[in-house]
Amino acid sequence: MYQLMYGKFIAEEIFKNIKIPMDIKMAIILVGDDPASHIYVRNKIKKDEQLGIKCDLYELEKNISEGELLSLIDKLNNDDTTGIVVQLPLPKHLNSEKIIRYINPLKDIDGLHPLNYGNLILKNDLENMLIPATPLGVYSILDYYDIDTCGKNCVIVGRGLTVGTPLSILLSKNIKRGNCTVTLCNSKTMNLSRYTSNADILISAVGKPNFIKENMVKEGAVVIDVGISRVEDKSKKNGERIVGDVDFEKVKNKCSFITPVPGGVGPMTIAGLILNLLKAYKMQKSLII
Repeated sequence: MYQLMYGKFIAEEIFKNIKIPMDIKMAIILVGDDPASHIYVRNKIKKDEQLGIKCDLYELEKNISEGELLSLIDKLNNDDTTGIVVQLPLPKHLNSEKIIRYINPLKDIDGLHPLNYGNLILKNDLENMLIPATPLGVYSILDYYDIDTCGKNCVIVGRGLTVGTPLSILLSKNIKRGNCTVTLCNSKTMNLSRYTSNADILISAVGKPNFIKENMVKEGAVVIDVGISRVEDKSKKNGERIVGDVDFEKVKNKCSFITPVPGGVGPMTIAGLILNLLKAYKMQKSLII
């Protein structure tokens, strides 16, 4: 019998136990009209409001120049803003890597600046590191449900810079929920099911609906579904529903633990961002980097 891992419940417990400094402030930069980005930003702001966090939203036209965007980031780097989020993806004419590099690493609460990436590789002190929010959320789920990771075979499908790659580093580290033997698969991986079907912990982050099938999952595996997609469903009022990478109904009975979509990893991504904001505040006060 499988057990559901509800990130929504974990996130609410985290929020109940944190104290928000009065002078903490987040800035979110949203460029263009990507629907998924607008939904995600709306959810971030809603949670900030509930927690009493001041959040400034900068909605910019999709044809904004790189110089104008960098000028805004420069302003935020030097004012009383605690944490800066540049919502990805950016329009194609903007160099995402250059823009992320321009953020003050002590204010980079998405944890994507090269200095923060380097800290993830070199350090084990999670309390004084800005870790990409979704990997931090996944780690917190494993910790909350007391999943034994030491020596386990962990397969991550998807090597993206915001989830798959940093998560592979995090789970292989010599830390409480680390010490996994990690295999990082990608779109060029041959015979993918050969890897996934041997995973004690299977994590999918590819954004393809129902991509992980029953035959790809080991009996008793822990399955974490990071993917989120919208598919047509005429039975729903808006004509669509949200699904993950995992074919949930067919896979769930093979699992020991599994995250649902929605309500699994998604809320923990926002929780990870808030935790990073608090860490950034502490690090700026003590100038830890």
